[in-house]
Amino acid sequence: MPSNTTASIGTSRARPCPLCGKPGVQQYRPFCSRGCRDRDLNAWFGEDYRAAVRGGADEGDDPDQPPQ
Repeated sequence: MPSNTTASIGTSRARPCPLCGKPGVQQYRPFCSRGCRDRDLNAWFGEDYRAAVRGGADEGDDPDQPPQ
């Protein structure tokens, strides 16, 4: 076991922040700061990110109802 465990956590291998590109910080992973983390959360709340749906889901198809 290494004597210095923090050396294996170094920031040189940190992935870049997905919003600004700065090196990520473990505390806010995968972001670099609380600000970028909160900006991303606000984007989810504001529906800036959307999940794709299959055709028919927007047309009122209910998977729990049997076909008529």
